[in-house]
Amino acid sequence: MKNSTISIFFLGLSLMVPVFAADFSASGTFTEEQFERGQVLYDRECASCHGGDLEGGVAPTISGVTFRKSYSLQGSNVGRLYNRIRTTMPPRQLDVLTDEEYIEVMAYVLGRNNVLPGTEALTDNYEALARIPFSRTDEGLDSAATFIAGDFGTKPKGDGPSFADLKASGTNFSDWLYHNQNYKGTRYSALDQINVSNASELQQVCAYQLETFATMQTGPIVYEGTMYITNSTRTAAINAATCQRVWEYEWEAKDRTVWGNSRGVAIKDGYVVRGTNDGYLIALDAADGKLLWARQVADPWLGETFTMPPMIFEDTVLIGPAGSENAISGWLGAFSLFDGEEKWRFHTVPEAAAGGGPSWGNPEDIVLGGGAIWTPLSMDLEKGELYAAVTNPAPDLPAYLRPGDNLYTNNIIALDPRSGELLWHKSIVPNDDHDWDLTQVSPVLKAGEDSVSHDLVATVGKDGILRTLDKNTREALYETPVTTILNTEVPITQEGAFVCPGVYGGVLWSGPAYHPGEKLLVTPSIDYCARFVADEKVEHLPGQLYMGGGVVPDSEQSGWLTAIEVETGEVRWRYHSPAPMVAAVTTTAGGLVISGELTGNLLLFNAENGEMLNRIYTGAPIGGGIITYEVDGRQYVATNSGNAMMTFRTGHETPRSGSVIIYALPKE
Repeated sequence: MKNSTISIFFLGLSLMVPVFAADFSASGTFTEEQFERGQVLYDRECASCHGGDLEGGVAPTISGVTFRKSYSLQGSNVGRLYNRIRTTMPPRQLDVLTDEEYIEVMAYVLGRNNVLPGTEALTDNYEALARIPFSRTDEGLDSAATFIAGDFGTKPKGDGPSFADLKASGTNFSDWLYHNQNYKGTRYSALDQINVSNASELQQVCAYQLETFATMQTGPIVYEGTMYITNSTRTAAINAATCQRVWEYEWEAKDRTVWGNSRGVAIKDGYVVRGTNDGYLIALDAADGKLLWARQVADPWLGETFTMPPMIFEDTVLIGPAGSENAISGWLGAFSLFDGEEKWRFHTVPEAAAGGGPSWGNPEDIVLGGGAIWTPLSMDLEKGELYAAVTNPAPDLPAYLRPGDNLYTNNIIALDPRSGELLWHKSIVPNDDHDWDLTQVSPVLKAGEDSVSHDLVATVGKDGILRTLDKNTREALYETPVTTILNTEVPITQEGAFVCPGVYGGVLWSGPAYHPGEKLLVTPSIDYCARFVADEKVEHLPGQLYMGGGVVPDSEQSGWLTAIEVETGEVRWRYHSPAPMVAAVTTTAGGLVISGELTGNLLLFNAENGEMLNRIYTGAPIGGGIITYEVDGRQYVATNSGNAMMTFRTGHETPRSGSVIIYALPKE
């Protein structure tokens, strides 16, 4: 997989591209021949993800002022940049290129960032690399503004949905008002116009392209016939029945950017709210897409970035940053819907931020961190409990350098949504040494309402095990594997270990859906293994990957869709996909389970027995939200289609821009 892996080696770096033509007349640090060979390597290995002009795409931009600034700060230099490339890139993989090829790619990147070439060949000598001036004196390094007011005011002309509408979204299925359909996160629709008897007749109605190569993981939202979708920089509103554009907004980064993923918006009272990959929370007007306000609430220089869809509760936006692998000190925050002003912030790894504590031993006095929150939240409105999945500790692999449970990493936490007070927590994967994030805290089910005998919350993550907890006792009723499990008790050391699942899970950003009629939880998963190796010594560079080791993925990979009896944990049926499954799952009163796979197929199953009812090829991988809704009495199914994975090569990548495709039954 050499040709498809090196293209992501600058994961997490930054933005803004100057026009540059190499001038080989001046003295410098690498030769013209190295630059030219590096360009060939870059075009062959890197351009498909980073762009032909280093402008970014599936992976971040690797040129420009902000990129250079990140390796010109105190404690950083070009030597460290090269060491990071050579020892940790591509992310979680080892020895993709030869030593000479790494140097040649480095020469090309330096040249494209205004470092002048000369007659002496670039080498891997650290001291020589460290002396290369990466930030030129003729370019400004402006700091970001923390608050931006919209040019036309901060109050929207649009309206709806109300908080009452959001609370009722579990019973009103014409719209799809939250990423996981409702606060409980059931992803269940009572619509039944499309059902087991006619699912095979589904046909495409229309499609809308976001016209970029950016990662496509969005979870569409629909309110009164308008659909809201995103990618890393774009937000669009379209007609949910015809795909006609209503408006589109492009966010221009104001600061360093980290990972270019966006999984969608939250909406309320005319506000359309989302996060950006340079740490801003922004609100757009639902009527015309104009910016109402933007406030930087996360620090991209620490490696914080927003990828998750926010949740809106009352007049509060709830969101947390991704970036555990960058050793951030994770948090979940509450911000005003009207201007983004902070209300409270719950810190997920307070002992790690302090350098250690009762659950965070630190025998070698290293930097500790992690605890990011990057997947959808859920709520029990009656109990007044907000649930979040806190993800992995950092450094990710050498757990012996941070002995203890590492609270609150890989915990389900329950907070008071109004104050941020911790109500309870449950540790799921303590002292994690595989980067096995807990990723899901839904669906939330209630006895007497959802065909269950207990008040339950389902939770699953990259360790590939679905657990259902009794919310009153906090005890797991069962633990059901949903992918291959192997050697999980073998500690990760410098000698290495072959373990399943690999570093990508398991279950990623899309979790279980619930079918109350069949009493089934249905979850996607990835099936692959990897060799994990811990470093002898870990080195922390602020805002950069801090894995503390390397991971070599196994070449074999596939996926599963698993239907599990909600009360017992027994598997009723499974579908085995030839590619990892990361797309959302939706269930319906029409007896359907709807999902998608990285092969590009939209899949419709009989919920009762897993019979395949229809398989529709969309032309590109499916890795985000799949929803169903109603407009003017007609039921629709919408899926996204585009490059779904940024760092995990599957063999199903495509140069096609990301799209949303809408289906319905033929009109009579």
